[in-house]
Amino acid sequence: MGRFERLLTLWVALAMLAGLLGGAWLPGLVQGIAGAEIASINLVVAVLIWAMVYPMMVSVDFGAVIGVARQPKGLLVTLAVNWLVKPFTMALLAVLFFDHVFAAWIAPEDAAQYVAGLILLGAAPCTAMVFVWSQLTRGDAAYTLVQVSVNDLIMIIAFAPIVALLLGVTEIAVPWDTLVLATVLYVVLPLLAGLLTRRLLGSAGAIDAFTARVKPLSMIALVATVAILFGLQGEVILARPTVIALIAVPILIQSYGIFALAYGAAWLLKVPHRIAAPCALIGTSNFFELAVAVAISLFGLNSGAALATVVGVLVEVPVMLSLVALANRTRSRFAEERA
Repeated sequence: MGRFERLLTLWVALAMLAGLLGGAWLPGLVQGIAGAEIASINLVVAVLIWAMVYPMMVSVDFGAVIGVARQPKGLLVTLAVNWLVKPFTMALLAVLFFDHVFAAWIAPEDAAQYVAGLILLGAAPCTAMVFVWSQLTRGDAAYTLVQVSVNDLIMIIAFAPIVALLLGVTEIAVPWDTLVLATVLYVVLPLLAGLLTRRLLGSAGAIDAFTARVKPLSMIALVATVAILFGLQGEVILARPTVIALIAVPILIQSYGIFALAYGAAWLLKVPHRIAAPCALIGTSNFFELAVAVAISLFGLNSGAALATVVGVLVEVPVMLSLVALANRTRSRFAEERA
């Protein structure tokens, strides 16, 4: 890792501060960025996420994608955690904290909203940012692509029924435009750009050299995204810091718990680290655009449910960076030659 990447946590912390200050001092700029949306996806943030994902896509050896079938354990762990565990543990933690632990400080009607928002987060596994986390842990690019792609296909079928079950709502209006647009922006277009780049570069040496040059772009885009997200939500953070902290508690427990479960399962199944790390990080991260969009459509822009999904966005980057660091420190526990 280069010097910039080794100090990434510091840059992210400074980006959070810059975002909060920018939201307070430059409200016109922040409102302009906030208004650049299509289907609940902020286009400025989308461009930055695209810049994060693109270097990883250049690293994808499409010939190696076929080999994923010979190492199915990592994919199975990802899918089991994302769809059989994560939505239900998030719902359990949300009810535990807001109906019981925090009951003395939160009004029942607000508690119900926060629970709903957390359920939406738990049912929406990550699509885009996981490529960044995989890159930071030296994950297998081709395998990560397959994990995300299969996850997205299942999400199309499973998201609405799981949310309906956990929320007790019979009619869930899934924002298909958000789901489709996010998949195209964050997976399909960077994938095509990566494929074209590999073809133009030709040799493996040229591809490696190019990837090394553009990799810092991914980290810079990550820092810029954090600054924008905190700028967009700065008013809410400063106005309701206590509520933000309370909502963050079950999210933090869920994040570290899910990572421990997936990472531990991958270790027990002798999955190589280059697959195990992204496998665990996919389950931990969230598809926040989808969660926010559904929360707004079901409960309204200013609802507690929408606020809870936004807190998920704010918590995610610091949490994921800590888990990336943990995965990198424990690399030696995994034998790379094991299948």
